[in-house]
Amino acid sequence: MVLGIDVSKKKLAIAILLNGKYRTKTVTNDPAGFETLWSWLRRFDALPDHVCLEATGSYGEEVATFLHDHGLVVSIVNPTRIKGYAQSEGLRTKTDKVDARLIADFCQSKREKLQRWLPAPIEQRELRDLVRRLEALKTMRIQEENRLEGNLSEIVAANLMEHIAYLDKQIWQLEKQIKDHIDRHPGLRQQSDLLTTIPGVAETTSANLLSELRFDQFSTARQAAAFAGLTPSDRESGSSVKGRPRLSKIGSGRLRKALYMPAMAAIRYNPILSEFAKRLERKGKAGKVIVAAVMRKLIHMAFGVIKSGQPFDPN
Repeated sequence: MVLGIDVSKKKLAIAILLNGKYRTKTVTNDPAGFETLWSWLRRFDALPDHVCLEATGSYGEEVATFLHDHGLVVSIVNPTRIKGYAQSEGLRTKTDKVDARLIADFCQSKREKLQRWLPAPIEQRELRDLVRRLEALKTMRIQEENRLEGNLSEIVAANLMEHIAYLDKQIWQLEKQIKDHIDRHPGLRQQSDLLTTIPGVAETTSANLLSELRFDQFSTARQAAAFAGLTPSDRESGSSVKGRPRLSKIGSGRLRKALYMPAMAAIRYNPILSEFAKRLERKGKAGKVIVAAVMRKLIHMAFGVIKSGQPFDPN
């Protein structure tokens, strides 16, 4: 018996596949809704042996954690895989209930190959929330600065300046909170110290990596790079289709954004990556391709120092 959940911001569409038949229900995406879901599941003769839901950022993590804590096996699946499965089945109708049934069907057919999801430790979840809030404030500050460039009255310009000063204070306080949070948790502190031995990775990048990337969930550096959407995707078919390889971008856009500027710094200051970038340049690779390749190498280096427990060594 498998359970598929279609997640949205405010509700969860649920489909349970029981003896070849679907039972469906919709609950709110909040703690009260989770309890309703659990009461509904307990009406059946047995609990689901596998639960699948799409990766939808933070919207699905709370219900996934709830079900994991109640002893169920949970898998969070990349939406692209679900979409590809729907196309392979020729499915054209799209509603919340249909999507939940589709996810349950996918779970039933692919569960032997699905990775079990485990919630991140509480300290990592708290760090992620702090880092994402900091990113939101920095984005807001840039927007306010851009508005200052317009033809504004003095009163509006003064209001914008006042808001920017307020945001600066909030950003400073959050940066301090993030540093204090890492310092309070020895595991995070140790990993941050290891990551910052990599030239090009400062404390801000380290915090981004530790908040968004779960190194313990990957057995290879390539898997970690794929999670960030930094692995190349080939486009070849027969003799007529031969496109240029490009980044898959099926992964965490936050990680790609967080690694862009560190990659630019690493090209200048990291001896290994500087030589690597020059080698790609001599082969005629475009600038964006080089930066993306360096971002991928940074993930590999980060994975290496965390898994080995040893500082970065250029030799």
